[in-house]
Amino acid sequence: MIELDGRSLTLAELDRVARGAEEVALGAEARERVERSRSFLMEQIGLGARLYGVNTGFGRLAETRISPEQAARLQENLVRSHAAGVGPPLSEPEVRAIMALRANALARGLSGCRPDVIEHLVRLLNERVHPVVPSIGSVGASGDLAPLAHVALALLGDGPVQVAGTRVPAAVALSDLGMEPLDLREKEGLALINGTQATTGLGALAFLDLARLVDVADVGGAMSLEALLGTPEAFRAELQEARPHPGQIESAARLRHLLRDSEIRESHREGDPRVQDAYSLRCMPQIHGATRDVLRYARGVLEIEINAATDNPLVFAESDAVVSGGNFHAQVVAQALDFLCIAAADLASVSERRVERLLNPDLSGLPAFL
Repeated sequence: MIELDGRSLTLAELDRVARGAEEVALGAEARERVERSRSFLMEQIGLGARLYGVNTGFGRLAETRISPEQAARLQENLVRSHAAGVGPPLSEPEVRAIMALRANALARGLSGCRPDVIEHLVRLLNERVHPVVPSIGSVGASGDLAPLAHVALALLGDGPVQVAGTRVPAAVALSDLGMEPLDLREKEGLALINGTQATTGLGALAFLDLARLVDVADVGGAMSLEALLGTPEAFRAELQEARPHPGQIESAARLRHLLRDSEIRESHREGDPRVQDAYSLRCMPQIHGATRDVLRYARGVLEIEINAATDNPLVFAESDAVVSGGNFHAQVVAQALDFLCIAAADLASVSERRVERLLNPDLSGLPAFL
């Protein structure tokens, strides 16, 4: 079981929760931080502090005061009004990643919610009850409001969920588990839907896939070099050290390892008239390695973001402050994911050029119509 504390979740653990259905639990120290944050928030409300989204409206209605009697209704209305996504639903692993990340963000203890909110998310994850989350609906500039609202809606006993591949009403699924719908209180709707967990969850799964694919590309490239009677000379260590980008050095080392003791190489070492191989073969360390360097950058961004508090405002009990800011903005994650897209496209492009070379008898020296 993976303990959620808002500070130590790894990408590998997130993958196990999302795709391996590993169970999670709220850590004891994290629970204490969550309780302190909640107590401080309630003290501030009792003192009459004006707090965005707690006892005021949202956006342009931030100056509109909300009465204590309407505070809980405000949070429910926020969730319901933003549960307006469209399009095909996200996959089960994608939804699980979002749920795990939202629970982990709340476990950091800066959102002012009760532990009950996190426990509801954790219970649904562990029972494999997955809210139906449409894939289209938010831009990330004010948080992933729509997809997160569809997750939150299920906690309220509203909207559909998937249980063992069957779509059922959330109220029925909660009843079957002996759970009461979550009764949202001050700030808790905002804490559930204001953040980057949809962008980050989908991005983390894509990152993990690409990290596997770049290893596959090295293997496929080495096999292509062998089939095309190429030379591994371009992968020599001293050539890479002359331009020491870490990804280039790593891919070249992997290619040398894959091609070591090659009998095919020995079969054409003498008498080959070619001076050098085509770019798609000779430049594999430089192209595959560039993808590895992008992955290194994106990993750093994602490892920070999966353990970040991203709603607004944030509650700092130790500093005696409730601070409005912009941690909900997904720009840093979005740019890292755009960079991953570029790297993935280039990795695919050079792979396609190797396939063309294998299939084109004028270039391959192999039989036609392979």
